Amino acid sequence: MATIFTKIVKCEIPSYKIAENEIFYAFLDINPLVKGHTLVIPKEETDYLFDLDDQTIGDLHIFAKKVAKAIDKAIECIRVGVLVLGTEVPHAHIHLIPFNDESELNIKRPKLKLSEDEFKKIAEDIRSNF
Repeated sequence: MATIFTKIVKCEIPSYKIAENEIFYAFLDINPLVKGHTLVIPKEETDYLFDLDDQTIGDLHIFAKKVAKAIDKAIECIRVGVLVLGTEVPHAHIHLIPFNDESELNIKRPKLKLSEDEFKKIAEDIRSNF
């Protein structure tokens, strides 16, 4: 059974796309910790990040770096943090989270509730800097 992320890649479920290429896809987290919280995934479904082959894991991080640079330009923050947990969806992924205080990286924090218009604006702002 395909994960929710695979369904997003296949356009079976809508997403607020930030960037993609043949191998990777980046989109806004719909349960964000902060504005601009983005997920970066390989399109090919692999449960555990460290099960990716060396080339793919390296390329994933290079792709995530480009996305993080775009987030940094679009969202006022001191830095873009990186979290890899991988337990909430069985599909390898990286969280890119812009923050001004390290407490904003606490995955257990209450999630923001954003409107569709807010998500669209954030995604466009980040995309325009990619």
